[in-house]
Amino acid sequence: METIAATEASNRFGRLLDLALQEPVTIEKKGRKVAVILSVEEYNRMENTIEGLQDQRLRESIADMDAGKVMPASEGFASLKQRYK
Repeated sequence: METIAATEASNRFGRLLDLALQEPVTIEKKGRKVAVILSVEEYNRMENTIEGLQDQRLRESIADMDAGKVMPASEGFASLKQRYK
């Protein structure tokens, strides 16, 4: 991942956009990383990956509930109250 200074990003915005089409670009301001610029395609890919993982976790949670592996919330809260009295 390439890193460029905020001043350069501002002064050469077209170059920044070209770089972001190829790979994410980190923007630094006063030596501190403050932002990452990436292409729409990369953003959409990341968003789809996250949604897929969330869907998978939801399916796993439903399967656990169906199998009786999940404690009802009321029991969980009661258990926590007992533990932290």
